[in-house]
Amino acid sequence: MMPDTLRWENGCLKLLDQRLLPGEIVYRSCRTAEQVAGAINKMVVRGAPAIGISAAFGLVLAAYRVAEENPGRREFVLALNAASEKLRRSRPTAVNLHWGLQRILARLEESDSTDLLELAACLEEEACSIFEEDMVTNRRLGDLGAELIPPGASLLTHCNAGALATGGYGTALGVIRSAFKQGKVLRVYASETRPFLQGARLTSFELVREGIPSTLIIDNCAAHLMAKRKVDLVIVGADRIAANGDTANKIGTYSLAVLARHHRIPFYVAAPCSTIDRTLPDGEKIVIEERGPEEITGTGGEAVAPTGIEAYNPAFDVTPAALVSALITEKAVIRQPDQDKVNSLFL
Repeated sequence: MMPDTLRWENGCLKLLDQRLLPGEIVYRSCRTAEQVAGAINKMVVRGAPAIGISAAFGLVLAAYRVAEENPGRREFVLALNAASEKLRRSRPTAVNLHWGLQRILARLEESDSTDLLELAACLEEEACSIFEEDMVTNRRLGDLGAELIPPGASLLTHCNAGALATGGYGTALGVIRSAFKQGKVLRVYASETRPFLQGARLTSFELVREGIPSTLIIDNCAAHLMAKRKVDLVIVGADRIAANGDTANKIGTYSLAVLARHHRIPFYVAAPCSTIDRTLPDGEKIVIEERGPEEITGTGGEAVAPTGIEAYNPAFDVTPAALVSALITEKAVIRQPDQDKVNSLFL
């Protein structure tokens, strides 16, 4: 069994500290929006859908805290907008974070109640719905994506787009789970995903726990495997998808897409429709988070690079839609995605 990515218990958000996996299973309790924002920023919780769910509950925590002070409705709304901005700034690339916050704020606007505790309870109900919907969405997405997987397939995935990145089940790994249940998966190659090692620590953890035949590789091994014809397809998740299908995902994804095209291997992106940002026309407009140099210059608290060296550490890159064989969502599979096809998902 996979440990829960997050839990909502008695007005407290408990987050599985993914920085400690696979060695320790520890939950961090968040009782304020500020604590949730810190957990997102420090990657206690990560993965676009899981970040969106966590942010929604973070705003609920703010709502209950403000309601206890019993201000007027106007002050209550202003305080929640301020809390939303703090949460929004915790990580800039994952659009699900903004989507989750917007759903909570929209629920607030729909209610004209002046009973602030009643309002907070309504927002809690909405956050719970977001959480529950994510599980349903991922299973539907997984089943649709499994139809693309041929029998006896060897797949390559990058970073972690599994149960740990979502409310449960996963996006890219959700497809792999569904295909494995159908007896289609021969082997999964998981790239280590430098510098934070989400593939080595998290994806490998999920695959081993699920009993799915898997092999860990260094990031630079992908081209070698493809040239040896050991990979039948690549499947990854996404943190933000532009209106034309350009996709932001963990740094190194673009390289895999280029390699897949050269070796004539399908390259699939699996993500819920909530990851699609139709306000951005293309990937050029996606804000790419840059993280601290210490993630590159050291590992496990130990320095691996000399003092004084500069480091460039973008967390994501953008894969052009032209390199994406299909976009897998809970609504449909879109082959060779473009703006018209992506837009059709929302008609």
